[in-house]
Amino acid sequence: MKFFEQFKAFLLRGNVIDLAVGMVVGTAFTNMVKSLVDNVIMPPIGLLIGGVDFSNLFFTLRDGSKSPGPYETLGAAQAAGAVTLNIGLFINTVISLIIVGFAIFMVVKAINKLHKNPPPKTTTKQCPQCCTEIPLEAKRCPNCTSELS
Repeated sequence: MKFFEQFKAFLLRGNVIDLAVGMVVGTAFTNMVKSLVDNVIMPPIGLLIGGVDFSNLFFTLRDGSKSPGPYETLGAAQAAGAVTLNIGLFINTVISLIIVGFAIFMVVKAINKLHKNPPPKTTTKQCPQCCTEIPLEAKRCPNCTSELS
């Protein structure tokens, strides 16, 4: 019984719940970024470089056993059992990584602005006579022996 109580306490700790929420939000964010890259960013880039669909940019390393190449799409090559080098999918993934990295950078930067460190608490003051650092509670300077108000 004690094991289950400890397990329940572990699950209900704040950082475990925060991690679970972070995973769910991260998954949704990843899907959004993938859609952004695949459906919004890559089509115009493909048009600019001559109508290339990056998701179908691949090289056939070995023809498939079901039908010989050339293959028009990556799906056709995979259906034929061909071995392919999927350059376009890699490019999409790299662009997704850059977008996610930039978004995380911006979030961390905003959080760091919210968590400004308070200025350090001063524990010393300067003696007006000899300009040395002395404790705030000092009534007399230990260096020049002048009385402090």
